[in-house]
Amino acid sequence: MHTIFDPLSREKALAVLSWRYDPPYDCYNFNGQNIAAELQYLTASESAFFSISNPFNELEGFCSFGKDGQVPGGSYQFQALDIGMGLRPDLTGQGQGRKYAEAVAQYAMALHHTDLLRVTIAAFNERAQKVWSHIGFEITSTFLKSNSESEFVVMTLNSDSGRPTHRIRK
Repeated sequence: MHTIFDPLSREKALAVLSWRYDPPYDCYNFNGQNIAAELQYLTASESAFFSISNPFNELEGFCSFGKDGQVPGGSYQFQALDIGMGLRPDLTGQGQGRKYAEAVAQYAMALHHTDLLRVTIAAFNERAQKVWSHIGFEITSTFLKSNSESEFVVMTLNSDSGRPTHRIRK
């Protein structure tokens, strides 16, 4: 798969804001209450959002690196690069998540010169947990989101660990 990563443009951010996922994944929908603020957040360079496009410049997903990948209530004491990722709703549930997660992880390692990656995933989202575990991430902790009953899992990958389970190639 040839994937193109670019800073998230205004046009592509507007597309992301319009995406709607079916339950139970609708918790990932942007709320749309303040599109201007959400657009500003997604396109601000400090937010570190990138579009994931195919060679025809068609938006297939987005990713972020850093604080956006963290959830209030989680323990992020050790240094790792946090990854957030979302796919266009019509591309989910088709067994393609692994190729996107692998591309995002490889891009993260190259862009940030790190081998320690972390993702935080809603506990109910076994589909996403399976995707990240297939490329070598392991659950390292679970927690309840601050002021919520929502449970999350934290998964990490250290590509320098020498474990034979990971499939990420530098």
